[in-house]
Amino acid sequence: MSASCPKSTLGFKSPLRVVAWFLLRSRDLKAEKCRRLKRELDTSKRLLSQRELELERATGKLLQLRREIRQLLSRQRIARERQFTLPTDPPLKSHGYGARMVCLAVELAQIVGFRATERVLKVVFEWFGVKQKLPSFTTIRHWVQRLGVAALNESIEEADDWVWLADHSNQIGAEKVMAVLAIRSSELPSLGHAIKHEDVHVLTVQPGETWKKENVADVYQQLAQRYGAPRAVLMDGAAELREGAEILKKQRSDTVTLQDFKHKAANLFKALIGKNARFIEFNTQLGKTRSAIQQTELAHLTPPSLKQKARFMNLGRQLEWASVVLTLLKHPEARCQQWITPKRLEDKLGWLRGFADDLAVWYECQQVIHTGLKLINEQGLSRGTAKDLRLAIGKLKHHLSQKLAEQLIAFVAEAEECLKEGERLPLSTEILESSFALYKQLERQHSKGGFTSLLASFAALLRKPTPELIRRSFAAVSTKDVKLWVQQNLGTTLNAKRMITYREMKQLEKNVTISVALT
Repeated sequence: MSASCPKSTLGFKSPLRVVAWFLLRSRDLKAEKCRRLKRELDTSKRLLSQRELELERATGKLLQLRREIRQLLSRQRIARERQFTLPTDPPLKSHGYGARMVCLAVELAQIVGFRATERVLKVVFEWFGVKQKLPSFTTIRHWVQRLGVAALNESIEEADDWVWLADHSNQIGAEKVMAVLAIRSSELPSLGHAIKHEDVHVLTVQPGETWKKENVADVYQQLAQRYGAPRAVLMDGAAELREGAEILKKQRSDTVTLQDFKHKAANLFKALIGKNARFIEFNTQLGKTRSAIQQTELAHLTPPSLKQKARFMNLGRQLEWASVVLTLLKHPEARCQQWITPKRLEDKLGWLRGFADDLAVWYECQQVIHTGLKLINEQGLSRGTAKDLRLAIGKLKHHLSQKLAEQLIAFVAEAEECLKEGERLPLSTEILESSFALYKQLERQHSKGGFTSLLASFAALLRKPTPELIRRSFAAVSTKDVKLWVQQNLGTTLNAKRMITYREMKQLEKNVTISVALT
């Protein structure tokens, strides 16, 4: 035994079996440590692969950002090298702005208003990085007034086929404005197209508190002396406008007076149903319904408000609303009913079922008017228009709509008798009504406060401004001319009276307070 063991082990006191166990245990621990280190190595390799992939992605992103930075720097350098410059626009004589700037400001003002134009110009020029003196809203307002007065002062070519379109408009108070537009019958738009604002000329825009036939006749007389008597005068059913035009026949025997188709249709419609008990009851229920549901979950079904004036010219919106609600009542499965319950719908709007037959009649009458108005706007009045109107209306179901159609056809046929062979004249003043609408849009909130000096700009709204027009108009009309026009035509406006009254009352109140304090 001692001969086979190494000499180094002869000194061990532990038995050989203990030494063997120790060695075996040491071998197992070393093996386990190797396995653990191998696992850690594998984990480290995986982490290293992930980090290398992330580094590769980050490197790619960094390269992309560097490219973007280079591009931005390049654009910035180019922008500095190529600074934005405005088109050449030398200032007009005795003005701080050129015709292009005036044109831009005026055109913007016609769309968004004066104050908004000042803000829009500021935002746009700051965005472009252009340092430029910009006009204030009061300056822009004055520019539009000058253009309007210049348009009123322009002469029109002499011709024997001029047609005048006359109408009144009022806001509050006793004052009304009489406007007269003109268009040549030979220059009417082609068939299928309605008259546009740029097709007409504004002859006069004249305010006044008294508009009897004698006053209207004076305006017609002044215009006839300046432009010559027209072939025709088209107006609504106002007696003073129609009777005042009789004076023109003394200068021109073939001058005719025509009544606007839309006003005539509205008057006929009113005569048929205006005093009808069912129609009155319908309007009463309409008002009650509006109050009952406008603050509820049914608010999206609130009926349109009734217009206090010209109601029968604007009845279509109410009838269309009633038609939609009746259809909704018939189709409870409609998706649009998800916001309401059938019971609530029936409770608040079920009353319309009782008017279903009446509404069908009234709606057909409204369609007759719409069809006729479309035909008249797009074709005008000529020999054979009455026959075209009959064909356009077609067959009707209800007696009332048939009666209305016959009356309108008879009205057009009677108007045709005034025409010469091959002649075509307008029979709609909608272009004049839309001109008043443009003016009220420009007034914004002031449209409910009476006419102001802005009335001088009325004629400017019917033409597209151009630099050439700006130069010509500003050369013809000065600031003094605008003030003179306002003084001669408006005098002390309603707004001026209001300001004077408030100022004086406050001063009187202040004086009374001082007197009481002294005593």
